[in-house]
Amino acid sequence: MAAFRYPALFPFLLIFFLLFAGASAAATRDPATHFFQESFGDLTEELETARSEGKQAIMIFFELDDCPFCHRMKREVLNRSEVQDYYRKHFRILAMDIEGDVEITNFKGKATTEKAFAEKENRVRATPVIAFFDLQGNLLTKYTGATRDAHEFLLLGKFVVEGHYKDSNFTRFKRAQKGK
Repeated sequence: MAAFRYPALFPFLLIFFLLFAGASAAATRDPATHFFQESFGDLTEELETARSEGKQAIMIFFELDDCPFCHRMKREVLNRSEVQDYYRKHFRILAMDIEGDVEITNFKGKATTEKAFAEKENRVRATPVIAFFDLQGNLLTKYTGATRDAHEFLLLGKFVVEGHYKDSNFTRFKRAQKGK
């Protein structure tokens, strides 16, 4: 077995590795506490909170416990600090189980369940679905499926924040962003 040829480099390589590993670990945070915001299930109150906090919209992450794409989003995208900071700056962020029997109050003040709100009111049948609602509770746009990565998810936020959903779809918007 050959000996390490450059023993003087070893300490530098070790320091570089530790700094890099530390930096990447610092860039992620638990989405349960740093991305999603707690809710008591009253969406009319969520609208009031979003308005009082100066948010632009409410984002609901429709999910299932057994959804592998939802878990991937949480593990690889929603845990990124830059994603969390951007979304929390612009949106009130909630999670909702599309099979949930938990009673909630919808945007119109009517009692319903998470399941009925997802399926009957918003036609959510697959997960994840990322839906954005204005501060009156009207659907602005929704995206079905997991985004490819954090960059694409940030583009989705920008698509809503800058109002591009009014005159374009997300696919066209992404294509236009590639040229910039």
